Amino acid sequence: MKKHFDAPTVIIIIITFVLFAIALFVKGFTHDLLLEAGVFLISVKLILLGYKNSVTNSKLLEELQEIKRRLKE
Repeated sequence: MKKHFDAPTVIIIIITFVLFAIALFVKGFTHDLLLEAGVFLISVKLILLGYKNSVTNSKLLEELQEIKRRLKE
């Protein structure tokens, strides 16, 4: 997983989680919690999308290298 998550991504994940936890304790279980949870879920979705793109790019690169290797033979 380290090859898919760079340092800035890990920092964003940590900051997002910390801010969500702070908002949870500051706001409590009120209507604003739904807004905070929505923002948190959007952040998680973006992170997962970036991870999926990274995995897909790695697979495509491997396939392209295989095609290039076969063409050279």
